[in-house]
Amino acid sequence: MKIIHSPDTTTPDTVPPEANAGTKSHRAYAQIRADILTCRLMPGTKLSIAALASELDVSLGAVREALSMLQSEALVVSEPQRGYTVSPVSPKELADITEARIAIETLCLRTSIERGDLAWESRLVAAWHRLSRLSQSDAGKEQHLSEVWSRAHADFHAELVGACGNDWLLRMRAMLYEQSERYRRMSVPLQTEERDVPAEHKAIFDAVMDRDIPRAVNALENHLRKTASIVRTSVAL
Repeated sequence: MKIIHSPDTTTPDTVPPEANAGTKSHRAYAQIRADILTCRLMPGTKLSIAALASELDVSLGAVREALSMLQSEALVVSEPQRGYTVSPVSPKELADITEARIAIETLCLRTSIERGDLAWESRLVAAWHRLSRLSQSDAGKEQHLSEVWSRAHADFHAELVGACGNDWLLRMRAMLYEQSERYRRMSVPLQTEERDVPAEHKAIFDAVMDRDIPRAVNALENHLRKTASIVRTSVAL
């Protein structure tokens, strides 16, 4: 199991040991989390605490703390005598995540359209402009999702609901987005039918800018169900 990571930076002697430990735990958490969400660590992968500590150049305790945080986010699971593994995927979980995300995200979108002002529109236009100018896959690697595009995609979906104003709803939306991210990334190499993702995003964007709530909600729901449908029919589940 090879993990790509940045070398640890030297901390000043004046930084308390507990602060150093916390920083290393967070760095380990952030790296492992990123590897899970981008499917560099695939669902069901056994996670060796000793191997992770060596690869990330942190202590065993820092890795255990990181994995505990990831377990609270349902990204890893722990079983007695078996240790930690990356949370598996399943048709039921995909269905549950999709339905929950549609319920929460469309509610956030409705409220965002109702409350959104000119400043929100400007941020959304900027996010849409950036996303529409990027290719979903890296050059020459049609089945490899571009990390730059993925960040722009996350920003676009976040800006769609950026005027919602309900922090609890937005937290739940963000959690569901990340849980569905693994499934969405899996859909790229598994896709066997033509899919015009930019057109799907444009349909959502145009409806939101027109302040047409029913059309915007319908376009967003169709977009989310399309991804779920592609993954659900694949052999990966």
